[in-house]
Amino acid sequence: MLLPGTGSDEVFVRAVFAGPLQALGVPLTAPPPPPGAALAEGYLALLDALADEHGELLVGGISFGAHLAAEWAVRNPGRCGGLLAALPAWNGVPGPAPASLAATLTADLVAGSGVDAALAQTAGSPDWLRAELDRAWRRHGDGLAGSLRAAAGRPSPTLADLARLDVPAGIGTCTDDPIHPTKVASEWAGALPRAAVGETTLAALGADRESLGRATVLAFLRARLR
Repeated sequence: MLLPGTGSDEVFVRAVFAGPLQALGVPLTAPPPPPGAALAEGYLALLDALADEHGELLVGGISFGAHLAAEWAVRNPGRCGGLLAALPAWNGVPGPAPASLAATLTADLVAGSGVDAALAQTAGSPDWLRAELDRAWRRHGDGLAGSLRAAAGRPSPTLADLARLDVPAGIGTCTDDPIHPTKVASEWAGALPRAAVGETTLAALGADRESLGRATVLAFLRARLR
């Protein structure tokens, strides 16, 4: 089961990971985000339910979705068969992490002025990213600000937590992404006992969503050999 990032949705997760996983014969489960402040606990409950039904899971996600998947895996090491973590944004408490600050500022703007005003602030972003945000933010509806705040303030697993997770882990990063620094991806991979990093760029992601999925899945395959 793979989870989207802050303010994103399952449509983007499928665009990134469906093809690369299909090439391995692995089905993709990507449910829509639980609404508002229930985002994190709702997804963790869905992971629990899926593991109860199917047993061991390959889990992962993008950005905050990667954090939640890793959090669940650390809590449930006997039920996790592997981790696909694309664009992790921080370790432990978010502090001044760029992704956390951006989510908080966006939540405040959405709550105070509405989603159209928040989308107007993305005018300098690439067209593909603006289109993704326009779709996903509107789909979140009235729960957008609450979900952004839930993500912005939630700690990710610490590096010490990750060091106890002995499963193959592919960590995907865009080397030109200041919101999800490659330094964080490298720290995750360095802490996890069996991990590798796959690299792409935001420019490549804009042209081909699967570029991030391929980088993450190929890193996972390399990690399985360790």
